[in-house]
Amino acid sequence: MTLPRMAGVPSTAMATIEECRAALDRLSENLASAHAEVRRVAATDRSVSCHLTDLDATFSGRLTDGALEVGDSAPGPPRQRAQIRLAMASDDLVAMVAGELGFPRAWATGRVRLEAGIRDLLRLRSLL
Repeated sequence: MTLPRMAGVPSTAMATIEECRAALDRLSENLASAHAEVRRVAATDRSVSCHLTDLDATFSGRLTDGALEVGDSAPGPPRQRAQIRLAMASDDLVAMVAGELGFPRAWATGRVRLEAGIRDLLRLRSLL
């Protein structure tokens, strides 16, 4: 059983793979229901990976036409080099999707790593 997290309180336990999957599904739903301008910025066709460093697992998917399609998780680092690559701890993923941790702060402090081409970085900047 996983205890509920409190906003602003650091967690000593890592999120489960199921919690991370739920967070990615929520992110996909948020993007699908976002304002038209946000969906326009995200209207691209790019492969995406999210490596959860503490769980040593990776979710892979696609950002297509303003929608995020997330596949199943696989053990270890990404097997293929995605065009947009994220790496973070599982708790940070859950906190960011829940709105408890801002992406700019997480990225600036090294809690989240983002690797992508310059065009993708410029597009993502307006999303994040």
